[in-house]
Amino acid sequence: MMKKQFMVIGLGRFGSSLTRTLIENGHEVLAVDKNEQLVQEMASIATHALQADCTDESVLRELGASNFSHAIVAIGDDLQASILTTLLLKDMKVPKVTAKARNEMHGNVLTKIGADNVIYPERDMGIRLGNQLSSDNLIDYIELSPEYNLAEILAPPAMNGLSLKDLNIRAKYGCTIMAIKTGQSINVSPNAEDAIHTGDILLIIGSYDDIRDLESDYGRP
Repeated sequence: MMKKQFMVIGLGRFGSSLTRTLIENGHEVLAVDKNEQLVQEMASIATHALQADCTDESVLRELGASNFSHAIVAIGDDLQASILTTLLLKDMKVPKVTAKARNEMHGNVLTKIGADNVIYPERDMGIRLGNQLSSDNLIDYIELSPEYNLAEILAPPAMNGLSLKDLNIRAKYGCTIMAIKTGQSINVSPNAEDAIHTGDILLIIGSYDDIRDLESDYGRP
């Protein structure tokens, strides 16, 4: 994996978790927050952790923000600071700016001022958990776009011994089985003759409604 350099602004629960994960994945992170305590907590984890007010353009320039290929604005409750920081980063020609939004209105503003990617951690986690709790088969669920979703589904007994050709899921439901996990082995891009067995985990791509229709037709595990 190629080492990347990130700037994470805002070290609340989301920003600190993001920083830890990026570091664990071998990347370099400059972690920044106005709160000295939060900065101290990340000092031993991030590549560099600094206390600074990123709503000040001169501060961002001193931090070398324009040298980073990707900056993440993870500021939580201060919407004005979130918006101003995002705007300044884009004005400084940072190639990619990802910004955390509290709600749709906040997200719309971030998009209009140039954020390359707007994320909604609380909303998305709520949707994800709600979908998991609503299904007996669903193990995990990720929204890739408004049209496509990626789901991990526990194969129910009704599929036991049937091949992909027998199931004909793409024609019936508009979904595609991308992989079949059996125990510790994963069959990526399975062919039409590969059979599914009870307890297999299916990695499926399709719309949410199509995936739910498939689950409903094949019953509970």
